[in-house]
Amino acid sequence: MNLPISTESIYNKQANSWSRSEKILLSDFTARPKVIEALGDISGARILDMGCGEGYVSRMLLAQGASSIFGVDASSEMIAQAKETALAGNLKTAEYTVGNAVIYSNFPTEKFDHAIAVFLFNYLTIEEMTAVMSRVKNLLKKDGAFVFTVPHPCLPFMREETPPFYFQHGDMTYLDGIDQTFEGKIWRRDGKPVSVRCVHKNFSHYFEALALAGFNSLPTVKELSVTQEHLDLDPDFFTPLAGYPLHVLFKVQVND
Repeated sequence: MNLPISTESIYNKQANSWSRSEKILLSDFTARPKVIEALGDISGARILDMGCGEGYVSRMLLAQGASSIFGVDASSEMIAQAKETALAGNLKTAEYTVGNAVIYSNFPTEKFDHAIAVFLFNYLTIEEMTAVMSRVKNLLKKDGAFVFTVPHPCLPFMREETPPFYFQHGDMTYLDGIDQTFEGKIWRRDGKPVSVRCVHKNFSHYFEALALAGFNSLPTVKELSVTQEHLDLDPDFFTPLAGYPLHVLFKVQVND
């Protein structure tokens, strides 16, 4: 499947739609809080944010007690937003840089306590994802946690292409669509959609990539969905997704 425009171009074009100081995107409710929860106590932690976007999650991490953030993202406009917001909020320990996560190498010399990749790997092939995971493994201290989220592999094949979240799989199936790019959209609560993309993988690819990257313990895996709390908050927005697996969260520890 040919890509009409690059991922960087998509996010440069719609950077303003991602800029926010509070929950507004669907996944701000259904996924990102779970990343914070999975990390646990991060007081004083140095955290690497691969595919940091405009810095929404990293700002949440600083508010939870992280000592510093180093964020990398391929979109220059998203990084510009992250820097501007950090400056306005006097977040002096938030450092953001433009870079392709697959090949970027200019990291700080001191290793990180933890790392996150929030909806990064759905933009990468299996080979690219494995390379990023290997780099993250080498950048983490012993006992450091790596938490990442991806769209649920089954979602494109379970839902019609309707709001507030979908991917177009065309005539591809769950098994023959591997490493194929599905274009999609995810909605904000104000009714505005933003474009997203999913390079399809199945569950086994995530486990295999982590092993190849050098992680030698089994990850914790959680399937994320709409909860009753979400339905009570905004039934019109969340009800169309009730009962569907939306995202998957992986957490793996460095134990060597």
